[in-house]
Amino acid sequence: MDTIASLFSFITWPVSWVIVQFHKLYGAVFGPDTGWAWGLSIVSLVVLIRIALIPLFVKQIKATRNMQALQPKMKAIQERYKSDKQRQSEEMMKLYKETGTNPLSSCLPILAQSPFFFALYHVLSNIASGKEIGVLNQDLVNSAREAHIFGAPIASKFMDSPEAVAALGASLTDVRIVTAIMIVLMSASQFFTQRQLMMKNVDLSVKTPYMQQQKMLMYIFPVIFAVMGINFPVGVLVYWLTTNVWTMGQQMYVINQNPTPGSKAQDSYLQRLLKSVTHHGEIRSRRHKAVVKAIVAKGSDRNENERRFIGGLAKAGFAAQADGTVVKSDAAVAEAEGTAAPKRQQPKRQSKAQRQAGGQHSKHDEADETVEETAEESAGEAAQDTQPKTSLEKKPETPAKGGTQPGGRSRASSGNRQRKGQQRPKHPSSKK
Repeated sequence: MDTIASLFSFITWPVSWVIVQFHKLYGAVFGPDTGWAWGLSIVSLVVLIRIALIPLFVKQIKATRNMQALQPKMKAIQERYKSDKQRQSEEMMKLYKETGTNPLSSCLPILAQSPFFFALYHVLSNIASGKEIGVLNQDLVNSAREAHIFGAPIASKFMDSPEAVAALGASLTDVRIVTAIMIVLMSASQFFTQRQLMMKNVDLSVKTPYMQQQKMLMYIFPVIFAVMGINFPVGVLVYWLTTNVWTMGQQMYVINQNPTPGSKAQDSYLQRLLKSVTHHGEIRSRRHKAVVKAIVAKGSDRNENERRFIGGLAKAGFAAQADGTVVKSDAAVAEAEGTAAPKRQQPKRQSKAQRQAGGQHSKHDEADETVEETAEESAGEAAQDTQPKTSLEKKPETPAKGGTQPGGRSRASSGNRQRKGQQRPKHPSSKK
């Protein structure tokens, strides 16, 4: 570790200068030789470095999302050129170039922070040895050696010998208890940060090897830091614990305010936005308008969370517009509740047997209707015959049975309809 730290000795001067400036500030409040003054100086160094690395952190988020979106295409390329590794690499680089994705962008914050980490380790190692380094003169080195954080000198390590710890004015038990607690907190914060990213801010609809890799790192990184932590000075543990807490809080803010599409965090974000719109009746924030505008522009390509959000707006009586605003819409309510006019449905296609059975039923129904109509006509004629004649009408004479009515027509034939077709000829002997 000392050999690696010596490679970054060129940056020890600015790191030591920043620590001294913060030490002057906190030393005036807590005392120049206290652990609070030196410990808070290290914490402030971390905060200053992380603020400077925010642009790289934003690039890291974008690169991580782009890598997640490209995983299906990358998997297809690997399967297509399984036997040609060179062609596979060429297609991968072509894909990165077309989409503007840099795989190393996700590691930028760690890579950019590494020189400061090793420079701080180099400074604390020289403090433990009582040597001047950077802008730290001998007086400041002696003051830092006497500073204790919860009973442990900031330059002591978990693996130090009892003699080395006693030379710094502390006991080995206090040093190991403090360093053990810091190592556990450092590893736990690293695990929680990675778990928060995997459980809430990953598109669960896409199952790729990248997700499995991230899950493995979630368990491997804490173990690596725990093993390395026993060789870190207390001051470096303070540095690394502070940067883990900063990363966890920064990531929590990004997950809540700018979640990955398709993740659980996006579902929670859109549900909060839906409650805000329902309560206020409008979208106030410009950032929220940009989110709604992007969802409307997707159209049919929306994921499940976004479709649920649009449906929730419709049930509340709002319709999202292309400019990111919402307006009142009764049609949206009717459509969401299913009260709109139902669509005309096409009749189901019947089988040949059903059609034949239906035709027979139709014939029977027509025959029944014909019989009913004939019966009604007969009943009507009978009712007319039974109606009484008025006194002004001339009553015809009642002919004898089998006789003929006036006009030569028989009584039997008068009640029946006239026969159609050829008539039977009369017998020659019959009277005219």
